[in-house]
Amino acid sequence: MTAILSTSGLSSGYGTTQVLSGIDLEVPEGSITAVLGRNGVGKTTLMKTLAGVLPALGGTTTYRGRDITKDRADARARAGIGLVPQGREIFSRLTVAENLELALDARRDRSPVPWERILGLFPVLGQMRRRQGGNLSGGQQQQLAIARALVGDPSVLMLDEPTEGIQPNIVQDIQDTLRKLRDEGGLTIVLVEQYLDFALEVANHICVMDRGTVVLSGSAADLDPDEIRHHLTV
Repeated sequence: MTAILSTSGLSSGYGTTQVLSGIDLEVPEGSITAVLGRNGVGKTTLMKTLAGVLPALGGTTTYRGRDITKDRADARARAGIGLVPQGREIFSRLTVAENLELALDARRDRSPVPWERILGLFPVLGQMRRRQGGNLSGGQQQQLAIARALVGDPSVLMLDEPTEGIQPNIVQDIQDTLRKLRDEGGLTIVLVEQYLDFALEVANHICVMDRGTVVLSGSAADLDPDEIRHHLTV
């Protein structure tokens, strides 16, 4: 598979504190890549750097063969890189519909909210269109956050801990939705996840991080789950 998004020697951090060091990553187009690792190893920093929220301190990021290392977050969003951040970050005082409308700036065709597509993936949002985001359950807020990213019509969807604090039935719904987006829509997905079982169920490729570097990567079908667990528990 051709890599739609890749990094070479990518370094990043916060101010003078370097978190990522020499990250080499290839995200195959039309696949789901799961980024795994213990707390504090740099997974969220990687997502923010790929999205342009954090600047790179070194190395390069390439999207569809173009160097985007110096592109800002808004330019990357319009180019087709969407991010669902950890904690969801929906606007609690805005309605579901208003939250989705805010994402229209990222659309390249300036078309309205694609309600038919959104409701096909998340039917519950149709019933709650006029409800404030803060009045949704955690699982419903996560569905809204994913839907909001999809309104921007991304080619690459990045999700940071989408199952965190979510009830099991919604976790299954999210898993099914991600598969559908990949298999029927051809969407490329990068997923930061704590739970190995979830990652193995949904991902084509696995990338394991430790202390700001990639320590293991490859096809989910080829990697030894016990070896992955070793890196997650040491």
